[in-house]
Amino acid sequence: MNNIKVLVVDDSASNREIISRMLESSPLIKVIGTASDGEEAIEKVVRLKPDFITLDLEMPKMDGFTFLRWLMRAVPTPVLVVSSRADDNSVIRALEFGAVDFLAKPVGSAGNMEELGRDLVEKVRTFSQMEMTKVSSTLTLLDKAAPSGRNAQTEQAAGTSSAVIDVVAIGTSTGGPPALQAILAKLPKEFPAAVLVSQHMPRNFTRYFAERLDRLSTVSVKEAQEGDVLAPGRVLIAPGGRHMTLKRAGSEVKVHLKDSLPSDKYVPSIDLMMKSAASHYGNKTLGVILTGMGYDGREGMAFIKGLGGKTLAESKETAVIYGMPKEAIEAGSVEKTVPLDRMAFEIIRACM
Repeated sequence: MNNIKVLVVDDSASNREIISRMLESSPLIKVIGTASDGEEAIEKVVRLKPDFITLDLEMPKMDGFTFLRWLMRAVPTPVLVVSSRADDNSVIRALEFGAVDFLAKPVGSAGNMEELGRDLVEKVRTFSQMEMTKVSSTLTLLDKAAPSGRNAQTEQAAGTSSAVIDVVAIGTSTGGPPALQAILAKLPKEFPAAVLVSQHMPRNFTRYFAERLDRLSTVSVKEAQEGDVLAPGRVLIAPGGRHMTLKRAGSEVKVHLKDSLPSDKYVPSIDLMMKSAASHYGNKTLGVILTGMGYDGREGMAFIKGLGGKTLAESKETAVIYGMPKEAIEAGSVEKTVPLDRMAFEIIRACM
């Protein structure tokens, strides 16, 4: 197997050195160059033709966002954002511009740095061979996704409805933020079901992710808090680092958050969310599994189907990472596979 050729882009010389050293701890990875800003990065992309790029966002001359926009138009290449910013929506914007994933720069201990190094190597090895045409297709879909009220697509879906759904439980991981935006932006304001979302994401990021989705959608979107009531047209995003389940309080169903454990493989857990949703809503539950690595959601989708609920999975042709949909499909838990550009239609159709 040939070495994975990586370009490291960061305005800090010490960060460039640390990231390069971490990456080259793997015999499968070769750092072929570094750049201190977007302009230098463009020159080295053209000359060196890297297989993968790590990218800081805040840089002089040309920032990471401008570089990303150029890259995805000119030479689509897998990009991992390595950023210390968790206090605004900059990382979320970068994912919408085509970055495939991100890592937060750790603060302090050697143990944290070792963990970052392991994560860096794992993500580069995982994403270096991904099909960038799928990322490009999702970006094109985002350009077309605009918040709207009841439109022709909604009318058509509502006219062919064959089921009544009270809650939609959506699970996703890598590639999920733009996919979720493309779906939620198409849901009508009068969407008749509550929506729960578990997106694998660290603490601090989900709040800004939810706020951005809320600005770009006609349905209401917020990061879930303990005791939030499920309601039609309301989208609740599981907070990073915690699991979202449900509890009944009289006639209402509310969010109940659980702290994650160090041993938990997936946080927030899609399986826990889906099982809890189906336990409360039974056959009025719709499970949706989108792009992502691993097998989270496989058991949750099976549980929903076993109680008579509906299940949809993103198809291989559009899923940036086909791992989670593939696992659920092969387990026999998926009624229908749907490309991303049709997913909002199918969700509306099931609920209206």
